[in-house]
Amino acid sequence: MSTNIYSASSRYPLSSLALHWLTAVLLVLVYGLIEFRDIYPKGSDGRELMKQWHFMLGLTVFALTLVRLALRTQFTPPPILPTPPDWQQWLAKAMHSALYLLLIVLPVLGWATLSAKGKPIPFFGLELPSLFSADKSLAQQLEGWHELIGTIGLYLIGLHTLAALVHHYFMRDNTLNRMAR
Repeated sequence: MSTNIYSASSRYPLSSLALHWLTAVLLVLVYGLIEFRDIYPKGSDGRELMKQWHFMLGLTVFALTLVRLALRTQFTPPPILPTPPDWQQWLAKAMHSALYLLLIVLPVLGWATLSAKGKPIPFFGLELPSLFSADKSLAQQLEGWHELIGTIGLYLIGLHTLAALVHHYFMRDNTLNRMAR
């Protein structure tokens, strides 16, 4: 009996799908807010508001990532059909690990940067605690790492998206369909 690659058992649970796509939308917003903050002059209310939303949505991505990782322990991902070669499976696991690491490290670095700058850490009407005392030199280093890893993240997200499209349109397997309803 052949397995239907479009059956419900060949897809991720609805909770995982929702969190995946919500994370994707939030990442577009997080990157967009920081990239387009320059439409406002430095120190302006508009620019500060965009930066605050960047911080808050970035921390939301962090929280959602922790939930996603907890969910991953509750189920086995649906198989890719037809089964790809071992090297592709290894590469996919490495990419997913890198993406999860990115989704944890970037927000923590952002939180640490604000802490080192001695700035408040806004989170939807709350102010999160500082991770440590203000230190201008440390703040510059952390901000540099945050920006570098953010740039690397754009490439990882782009490669992840490209791989899904290649699997769907060229390899014609169920990789992308596993993430759709």
